[in-house]
Amino acid sequence: MGKNEVMMDEFPFPSQFMINTKPLSLMGYGITDIEIHFLQIKFTAIGVYLDPEIVTHLQQWKGKTGTELTENDDFFEAIVNAPVDKFLRVVVIKEIKGSQYGVQLESAVRDRLAEVDKYEEEEEEALEKIVEFFQSKYFKKSSVITYSFPATSGIAKAIYITPLGATVKLPLCDL
Repeated sequence: MGKNEVMMDEFPFPSQFMINTKPLSLMGYGITDIEIHFLQIKFTAIGVYLDPEIVTHLQQWKGKTGTELTENDDFFEAIVNAPVDKFLRVVVIKEIKGSQYGVQLESAVRDRLAEVDKYEEEEEEALEKIVEFFQSKYFKKSSVITYSFPATSGIAKAIYITPLGATVKLPLCDL
C-alpha cells in the first residue's frame, strides 16, 4: 500500500483523484454491508472526494466532533450544496446484479429526499433513469461505479467501469 492511499477491504483509494486537471481530496470513506446471523457481508467500498475548497463553505462546523457532524443534517446539506466539485468512487466487493444495486440506490435516495420534502416528479424521473441504466448490468468484484457532481455544470454523471476496463457513461440529471 502506498502512503498516498487508503485501503478499504482489499481496494486502494488514492488520497487524491484528478477530475478535469483538478485534484480532489479523499474526505470520507467506508463500506456498505449487511449482517446476517452474525456474518458480515460487504457489498461496496466507497470513497468521497471533494474539492479542498469545501472547507471555506463549512466554517460554521469548525471544532465539532465527528459524531456531531454525522448527526447533523444541515452539515450534510451544506456539503451537498457547496459549489465545489464532488466525486464518489464505489468499488464492488461482492458481486451483485445491477438491478439489485439500482433498486437499493433508488430506495435510499428516494427516502432521503422524501424525508426533507424534496422528492417530486423531476427527482422520480431521474431515479427511474438510474435504475434503468443499471438494470442490465452485472457488477463483478472490482467493478467501479463513479458519480461526478461538477461545480461548473448542472449535469451529474455516472460511469460504470468493468474489472476489464470497459466503460459505460450515463448523464444523470440537471442539478
